[in-house]
Amino acid sequence: MTGPFDVCCVGETMVVLCPDPPRPLAQAETLVRGIGGAESNVACYLAQFGVRAGWASRLGADPFGAYVRDGLQAAGVDCSLAQTSDSAPTGVYFKDPAPGGTTVHYYRRGSAASTMDRSLWTDVNARGARYVHLSGITPALSETCADLVRYAFEARPVEGAMVSFDVNYRARLWTPSAAGPVLADLAARADLVFVGLDEATLLWGCTAADDVRDRLPQPATLVVKDGEVGATAYGPHGTVFVPAPAVAVVEPVGAGDAFAAGYLLAALRGQAEKVRLTIGHRLAAVALGSVGDVAVAPAAEVLAMLEPA
Repeated sequence: MTGPFDVCCVGETMVVLCPDPPRPLAQAETLVRGIGGAESNVACYLAQFGVRAGWASRLGADPFGAYVRDGLQAAGVDCSLAQTSDSAPTGVYFKDPAPGGTTVHYYRRGSAASTMDRSLWTDVNARGARYVHLSGITPALSETCADLVRYAFEARPVEGAMVSFDVNYRARLWTPSAAGPVLADLAARADLVFVGLDEATLLWGCTAADDVRDRLPQPATLVVKDGEVGATAYGPHGTVFVPAPAVAVVEPVGAGDAFAAGYLLAALRGQAEKVRLTIGHRLAAVALGSVGDVAVAPAAEVLAMLEPA
């Protein structure tokens, strides 16, 4: 792939190990490996629709790093901006399925991705992108990662790019009291923000979508997702709500990333807000019905949902 990206996603991607067949991790004798990372999940979904999707990060010079790079490239994601570290490993996490839901165990402290710093933006800017997509996971990884994200919002180092931000709060990385002010400040500086109402409740005490907009009046577009209820977008178009379709949930991991990808796909095609939210819901439904972090999207069906230009 040459030329600027439509979307460049920046953040950590790890190897994920899951019991096969699904069962509590303590009882598992066989694990299958896969790839998981919020930002690269978005890139993988976008690539399924022919979007010029890139992923920038840092991997260890180890077999897991090679596995991640090869897997993302096979999914159609441009990994040419993913750096390799000789001094830190690729992160790993384990899924622990249980009747009450799946728990995730991270082994990412000191990972190669945690050593990312603002110098990464030099390569992204040289390549160019219409959108840069980040999440609230990255600033929790290390001080240099937090600086990388702050710099993206404050200096706008990728010339002409819109900045998309998924709040994506992870309780295993930091507490609500630590994360709340940081994530609110970052979201306030973004052009496009995705946040779950459940996250906003934990972080800022919001109990309704309108409360979130009151807390974050600055972003040009704010999308508040309320699980099985629906999603509300606030922006130049006014306020638009689209209910979520009924879905049989297999596993919720990755649904937010799929929603963001669907929204960005429609935004790249110049679609109205209702279509953006509708396609976000459709891809989220695909993710909810799958055990993997990235499912195969019904490309023809989704593209048929786009309105004529």
